[in-house]
Formats: sequence, C-alpha cells, structure tokens
Amino acid sequence: MTFEAHEYDVFRNFLERSSGIVLGDNKQYLVASRLRRILIETGVSSLTELVRRIDVRHPLPLREAVIDAMTTNETLWFRDMHPFNNLREHILPQCYGLEPMGTTRPARSGPNAAGLANLASRQLRIWSAACSTGQEPYSIAMTLEQFRLHQGAERLNAKIVATDLSARVLDNAKEGRYDQLALGRGLDQSTLTQHFIDRGNGTWEVGPKLKAIVEFKILNLLDSFSGLGQFDIIFCRNVLIYFAGPVKNDILQRMHAALKPGGFLMLGASESPGALSDKFRMTRFTPGIAYQRI
Repeated sequence: MTFEAHEYDVFRNFLERSSGIVLGDNKQYLVASRLRRILIETGVSSLTELVRRIDVRHPLPLREAVIDAMTTNETLWFRDMHPFNNLREHILPQCYGLEPMGTTRPARSGPNAAGLANLASRQLRIWSAACSTGQEPYSIAMTLEQFRLHQGAERLNAKIVATDLSARVLDNAKEGRYDQLALGRGLDQSTLTQHFIDRGNGTWEVGPKLKAIVEFKILNLLDSFSGLGQFDIIFCRNVLIYFAGPVKNDILQRMHAALKPGGFLMLGASESPGALSDKFRMTRFTPGIAYQRI
C-alpha cells in the first residue's frame, strides 16, 4: 500500500492538529502499516478521502480509530527501571519527609516519626501521562507497595491518575488483564505472583489492591489539565519526543502548573525541559535524572 506525497502531507497535518504528534518526512511505511486494516474495512481508497471523512471537531468512531491506531505504542513494565528505583528510594522518601532508602532505616520515634505518620495521613498524587495499556501506572503502584513494605507501614495514602488519548487502550488498562507476551516485557515471576491473579489460559489480572489506587481518565495532552488537580509527581516518559517544539513547551508549561511546589517531573532518558529549564531544577541520581519544580 503506497500513498502520494501530497496525501501523506494532508494526513500528517491532520494528525498534528488532532493529537499534537508530528510525523517525519519518511514515515509513510508506518502510516500504511497502522492504517491498512482501517482502510480495508471502511473501503476508503486514499488518505485524502480518509482525512475528509474524519476531519471534524466532534469525535466519531472512525476518527477515534485512526488516532488510536497512530498513537498507541509498545509499552513495558518498569520501563528502564531507573525511574522506578529512584521513585522508591529517593523521591517517595523526600515527599514523606523520610531518609532515602539505603541509609539508616527510619525509626518509630524521633526525626522520622512525622514522616512515617504521613504515609497514612497525607495523600500523595501521581500522574501517569499517556499511560497506554496501563503498564506504567501499575508499575508505579507496585513501586509504591514496595516502598510501603520497606517502611513497615500498614497503609500508604496515595492516588495515581493515569491518562491517555485512546478510549480503547484505557478500557484495556482498567480491565488490567494481560497475556504472557505482554507480561514477559519487564515482569519477573516473583512480581507476577505477588501482584497478579492467574485467570487461566496464560492470562493474568492486576490484583485489586493495585487497581484501587489507579484512576484512568481520557485526556488529550493538547487539552487543559486544570480538571486533574495538582500532583506531587508526574510521569511523562517517552512522550514529548513525538511533539513539535512549541507544543512540547506548552505541555511542559502546563505540567509545571499542575505540579505542587517542589514536585517531581519524570521524563524519558532522551527528553528534557529544554526551553523551560528555568522552571525545573535537575536532580541527578546514580543513575537517572528527575526534574523538580522550581
């Protein structure tokens, strides 16, 4: 399946307007592979005709299917590991007024007593942006549970808000059921048996304790974040690389506003605040980086 150059330009302009994602000059093969099934099922013969049918402001099933096909990406459990290790060992202790993990174990009285009390009383809010099928927010939830167990706390008052543009992937994430192929991308057997329920036929479901702290919502990163509230930590990893510079800066500006003072922004390894470096202070771990709101 091939497209004329002008057809490809029409389509990528539509995709940037609707989702903010920028396709390069030579991504025709990607568009063809992701839209092949939709074009066959709808009987649409060209990208120009497809855009004509879906280029309306109100959502329609075909429009949603096209954007979904172009924006859903592969995702892993505990992707890159370092952000989750740093969350558990450094960022969460700082949020709760505790010593970093790996130092002296928190005492039941003295300087750390107030921090331990905060684990149950102070609600921590984390946002997983562009969460796809749920691996990232559930990985964060498992990290929170590891932290709770290490601190010896009976309860951790935390909430994860996970958002994505695609209603379909959010439905899958809410269900929390994954096959062996998906589970093999970053989960070891010990973690699987601890946090998942075997539903048979090679399918496992996220346990109710993790599901209870994750709330899934539809959100286009081009839209306002004001309805989400404020957060202590935002994960927006391996997402900004798909946006043009001005759109990326706008998203970061609004994420800065959505962070509480001193809150942490977690980006992908190849991403940075760029032009907004005056609004975020880089915090280096060994290894890994986070950005703290100034």
